[in-house]
Amino acid sequence: MTTPLQIRWMPGRANGSSRSVRWTLGLLIGLWFGGATTLLASNDSAVPKFELDIQPIFTANGCNAGGCHGKSRGQNGFALSLLGFDDDFDYAAIVQEGRGRRVFPADPSFSLLLQKGAGQVPHGGGVRLPVDSEAYNTVKSWIEGGMPRVSANDPVFERLRLVAPQDALEPGQTMAMQVFAEYSDGSTRDVTTTSFFQSSEPTVVVVSEQGIVRAGALPGDATIMARYRGQIATWDSVIPRLQNIAASEFAALPRYNFIDDIVWQKLARLNILPSKLISDETFLRRVSIDLIGRLPTAEEARAWIDDTRPNKRELLVDRLLARPEYADYWANKWADLLRPNPYRVGIKATQSLDVWLRDVFRENRPYDVWVRQLLTAQGSTWRNGAVVVFRDRRSPDELATLVSQLFLGSRLECAKCHQHPFEVYGQEDFYSLAAYFARVGYKGTGLSPPISGSEEMVLVKDSGSVAHPITGKTLTPRPLWKLRSGDGSEDEPKENLESSGPFPKDPREDLVDWMAAPDNDGFAEAAANRIWGELFGRGIVDPVDDIRATNPPSNPELLRALGVEFRRVGYDQKAFLKTVVLSAVYQLSSIPNESNVGDQRNFSRHYRRLSRAEVIADSLADVTGIVDHWPGMAKGARAMQMWTFRSDSEMLDVFGRPDPNQDPPCERLPEATMTQALHLMNTQTIQAKISDDAGLPARLVAGNLEPTALLETLYLTVYNRRPSVGELERLLPLLATENVARQTTLENLLWAMLNSPEFIYED
Repeated sequence: MTTPLQIRWMPGRANGSSRSVRWTLGLLIGLWFGGATTLLASNDSAVPKFELDIQPIFTANGCNAGGCHGKSRGQNGFALSLLGFDDDFDYAAIVQEGRGRRVFPADPSFSLLLQKGAGQVPHGGGVRLPVDSEAYNTVKSWIEGGMPRVSANDPVFERLRLVAPQDALEPGQTMAMQVFAEYSDGSTRDVTTTSFFQSSEPTVVVVSEQGIVRAGALPGDATIMARYRGQIATWDSVIPRLQNIAASEFAALPRYNFIDDIVWQKLARLNILPSKLISDETFLRRVSIDLIGRLPTAEEARAWIDDTRPNKRELLVDRLLARPEYADYWANKWADLLRPNPYRVGIKATQSLDVWLRDVFRENRPYDVWVRQLLTAQGSTWRNGAVVVFRDRRSPDELATLVSQLFLGSRLECAKCHQHPFEVYGQEDFYSLAAYFARVGYKGTGLSPPISGSEEMVLVKDSGSVAHPITGKTLTPRPLWKLRSGDGSEDEPKENLESSGPFPKDPREDLVDWMAAPDNDGFAEAAANRIWGELFGRGIVDPVDDIRATNPPSNPELLRALGVEFRRVGYDQKAFLKTVVLSAVYQLSSIPNESNVGDQRNFSRHYRRLSRAEVIADSLADVTGIVDHWPGMAKGARAMQMWTFRSDSEMLDVFGRPDPNQDPPCERLPEATMTQALHLMNTQTIQAKISDDAGLPARLVAGNLEPTALLETLYLTVYNRRPSVGELERLLPLLATENVARQTTLENLLWAMLNSPEFIYED
């Protein structure tokens, strides 16, 4: 190849140094490459290609990760696309930018790209390409060969395959995995060394950068992910306990419905025996909190515990589901996900959404019905609370993120900017979903924080579109059809969104049609998983809004069966809840046995969790008998009935209610904290409730109950159970005194009970 460049030998200037000539020649060649407008391609199969060979090396070594050159502004002036999703950008950054100084064609070993990677010059990322490594030699050969890219004749990478010698491992066992890339010409390449590996459960199974899997000491299961060139492949592993459990023990377990059969089968494969069933007292408290967010009264607890009917648990569930508190409790849960900041969208609009949510659960609208009403809502923000979601989320991309996360269980935020690192979705998938909301329009004054008090109309415009942010291509509304899990088929989406009527059809109707279609298992499964997570403290897929191949369900058969059941009952949440809470799995104790002490995801026992902030606040009011007065609420209103997170309450803030200043304000803090313990022990508000003349201790003393009956009433009120023999033996001597001294003793005892884990935790 000839070029107009001419190199003149200048011995006086170079002092006879061949190194100077080499650097001068390399600089000129680098500038030629850096100024080139045509991206190089090569038909020589022996020369490494950028897309096929070089880009995967950067990904496998973390060079284009978010903590290194893949972050938004790169690192030290050198930026790569995150995880290599943009080949053109990365090629230009390496070959053309920086005056071409990152590659040195005259002598590739002097390329800054290699010297930094090999640690021969200071590099904040450390040694990534050791001089004697295969990766180093591949990059060097690529530079020597002219830094080519793929040509039209090169095979196209189509799919990734992860191969493991076996499905199950014993604790401590290791195994080498292989990753193969399959191409359009039928060829296969071993890409194990240039793949990135990750384990979904590192405490169960850990995987090295080389694809070596090692099982830990704990039984369980995990999924290993391999990522290469924007595609992922997974392998599911099972690590059973070494100590076998006799089949007769699993055969003897209670089976109340299909849930038990499926969970017991999984536990049998793991050699894990479930915990014992809970007592009537524990079931009463657990199911009351889980279904209506309220503790039973002492009278209710006493009557139910003494009930000897064999079907009393089913009768209790029916009564709870019929109570008005059910609507408040479940509306409160969804308010976490949908409720906006009133200072952003307006107080009246926020109240309108709150009323709409409570009506949904009060009327027990089927899940698919109210989701359709929400996602296709039109009208006034003061008269139709569902449209407030569109007042708060005003752009198609915001709505796509909200809908995919809440109703499809898929976090697409990453795909908004690049190929999702742990999923199959990219920018075109994301913005095609967002295109369903392109015709959402508004009439009114809009938002004017911090006071947005005006009414606004949400409507459907005659036109509107969404363009790909990079290519500028106008995208047709298209669902996440890859979510279809029935037979694995990938149906082409509908292109015609026009109706036969006089007005264009609302594209959002097509989206909901696809979501609730009988063959879209993902919609029902995402909803069932979210409800399961509310009852058990963790989802079958956890987090519940992060369903993907690399975060698989702990029990896929169970998730499928629950989705089928939710559809079978017509998306009736009450009917679905009844099925779940009457299963033996739900009624397991939280006390572990020897085999399940380390289990955190297979539901071999109940997982204790902190009650919601509103449940604790209302429980304190119910137990002490002293009601709270909430700002902006009617006298006697409960915390569970509040329409905004803006109401001032140190108690609710300490116990993790969402922060209204977050966007969205839906993050609850489920963990116990030192602040919570200090608040319960020291706050004057709780102490005032305990010592109030109308409080529980004063009323118990005034009732002239004998000490045993007095303690029984106290325990039934606070713990919904009678005191044990040991507790009576220790406490009765303390109540030998009368009147003032007895009331003081009861106040101290109540304070201690309210500060106990049994009160604030759901057991």
